[in-house]
Amino acid sequence: MWRLLREGLRGQQGWTRAWSKATPRPRYRVLIVGGGGHGLSTAFHLASEHGIRDVAVLERGPIGLGNVGRNTTIIRSNYFHPDNIRFYELSLTLWERLERRLNFNAMVSQRGTLNLFHTEAQRDLFTRRANQMRLLGVDAEAVDTSGIRRLVPLADLDNGRYPVLGGFLQRRGGTVRHDAVAWGYARAASAAGVDIIEHCEVTGLRISGSRVSGVETPGGFIAADTVCLAVAGHSSHLAAMAGLKLPIESHVLQAFVSEPVKPLLDVVLTYGAGHFYISQSDKGGLVFGGAIDGYNTYAQRGTLPMAEEVAAAAMTLLPPLARLKVLRQWGGVMDMSMDGSPIISKTPIEGLVLNGGWCYGGFKAIPAGGLTTAHLIAHGAPHPAAAHLDLGRFAAGRTVDERGVGPFPYLH
Repeated sequence: MWRLLREGLRGQQGWTRAWSKATPRPRYRVLIVGGGGHGLSTAFHLASEHGIRDVAVLERGPIGLGNVGRNTTIIRSNYFHPDNIRFYELSLTLWERLERRLNFNAMVSQRGTLNLFHTEAQRDLFTRRANQMRLLGVDAEAVDTSGIRRLVPLADLDNGRYPVLGGFLQRRGGTVRHDAVAWGYARAASAAGVDIIEHCEVTGLRISGSRVSGVETPGGFIAADTVCLAVAGHSSHLAAMAGLKLPIESHVLQAFVSEPVKPLLDVVLTYGAGHFYISQSDKGGLVFGGAIDGYNTYAQRGTLPMAEEVAAAAMTLLPPLARLKVLRQWGGVMDMSMDGSPIISKTPIEGLVLNGGWCYGGFKAIPAGGLTTAHLIAHGAPHPAAAHLDLGRFAAGRTVDERGVGPFPYLH
């Protein structure tokens, strides 16, 4: 606090850089393309756990302006597929000790995640998921309507269209400040010896025989033994530079923030009758979103029909929100895989590693995604928690279809 006051009086001249502004060297052992959450987390784990510090993270813009800063900040591990539960539970466990590990305030808030259901069929489905979580040692508890009223007094549980019958609560779920995640990982990776190179777009991948040898940038060629693609919605675009066609489509996902209000929602709330989720930020704004727009795009904006759908769900579940103004809206480019689960894998190009296909789960998976990708790079073999996320599963028919809707990315 005293440092803040002193620097304010001195014109903010005494601060040092959170991470070094590196100049690219001609060659690295590992190049990570993408300075978002997964790229920075991978670099941090390579340096801190595997002793691999000859690493550079290449980001085409400033750190924090990609998908890592374009989400609704939710963390949870309440999945259905056993392997996905284990993976996201690993991530949630890492979130719980992230601030101490990075020595950085990421504002991890385990306020709980409450999923509502509206039909007996949904009750059965949610009960199966909760039981599967409990069998694997993950917290999940049933909440009846009286409990929901205590947790969310503003919710209209008896509305005529979609009455709420109950819900399931994961108390260890919650939110994390997305900007702080990017800054914390960037600072920690830089302190461990990683080069963070901003404003360095990758314009091509150089392939020598069957192996990747480096990347092309506007500043010239950078050689590497291993290149890792961690570029979220642009995974297909970058992979195409190496002649690969990925089982991924890019869609936009919108999010919204209301004007700030006094505290009225202290859990993360999801609506079972529509794809809608909402929480309240530390500044008082209500942060909410819905489903992806159903068309392919790289645009970081949304459409009015989806905004209307999200607003309708918000007002059905929480009618008082009708009186609030929406301050801002944004879109993130989602890399939707064919089975709705991510990809952490080697590729047919030797030395080229992929971290992508995150669908809706990218932010909550940042700690585990980086840890398991770093393990894959360091050891040449998948981490046990991510072995089911290999690229070869699509050809072999071992898909991890969390929702059971088939090879239709826009439905996951």
